[in-house]
Amino acid sequence: MQCGRLKRREFFSLLGASAAWPVVARAQQAAMPVVGYLGTGSSDEWRDRLRGLRQGMAETGYVEGQNVAIEFRWAEGQNDRLPGMAADLVRRHVTVIVADGAPSVVAAKAANTTIPIVFFTAGDPVRIGLVASLNRPSGNVTGVSVMNVELTAKLFGLLHELLPGAAHFAVLINPTSLLAEAVITELKSAAVAVGHQLETIAASTSLEIEAAFATLVQKRADALLVAPDGFFVSHRVQLAMLAVHHRTPVIYSAAEYVKAGGLMSYGPNIPDMYRQAGIYAGRVLKGEKPADLPVLQRSKFEFLINLQAARMIGLEMPTTLLARADEVIE
Repeated sequence: MQCGRLKRREFFSLLGASAAWPVVARAQQAAMPVVGYLGTGSSDEWRDRLRGLRQGMAETGYVEGQNVAIEFRWAEGQNDRLPGMAADLVRRHVTVIVADGAPSVVAAKAANTTIPIVFFTAGDPVRIGLVASLNRPSGNVTGVSVMNVELTAKLFGLLHELLPGAAHFAVLINPTSLLAEAVITELKSAAVAVGHQLETIAASTSLEIEAAFATLVQKRADALLVAPDGFFVSHRVQLAMLAVHHRTPVIYSAAEYVKAGGLMSYGPNIPDMYRQAGIYAGRVLKGEKPADLPVLQRSKFEFLINLQAARMIGLEMPTTLLARADEVIE
């Protein structure tokens, strides 16, 4: 009988312990640090970028679902939604916010001054007021910058090399972008230097992108440069299709455009920059302060050409450009 009572006691003890396991598991899960991701695009379009972010976090020891959780908020091209999404992440007391693009960083900064923010953005983060300086960001913000504004002169030079006899180029600008004015200034300086006329065309919706190409035809522009902007990345397939339809040579600032059917691009390896942002997020999770992490800048860029796109618009690519390309898509 004593043995039987002991067995029953052990049985109920084990039963109670097993019932507690889900509670313990939930408690451990709740104790995970949470990264809040605030993005201007959508998860389907940003798959390669997110792969880079997760890789960077893994390099610092954080794997999603194992010892860290990620809360995603996607504006899907509607930047007016970002302030509300940023406020929601703050209410949820996330550990760190990863902000994709200048509008996301501005929204995250406006929503809080204490939760660390790691950004990825084009342009000069000092010029647009994201940080006090590159080496000593101060406050709760740091990240990775591509300095695409300075790259626009290089993009213009490649267009000139592609079409040396052309005199009338156009640039597609998102007028709602924080970088619009700076990009226009850089491009106009580059155009004046080589004696070219530059047409500025604005678009911030899908319909306006279509209208922009109609304007290109009307004004007889020889080629188009698409300014760095997350909104245009989200519409890269539309841009590529319109370029073919209107037989217009177009250059972009990211490889994603060329892989979606665009003609050529010059810019940084975007997924690798997201990997670096992921490393910074991991370092912040380990206790480092954003103010002590200098803003990272990319110095290596890649040049891509899509020969199929060239054939579809009836353009023969110069051998000098093909020889310099890091990747040629057949």
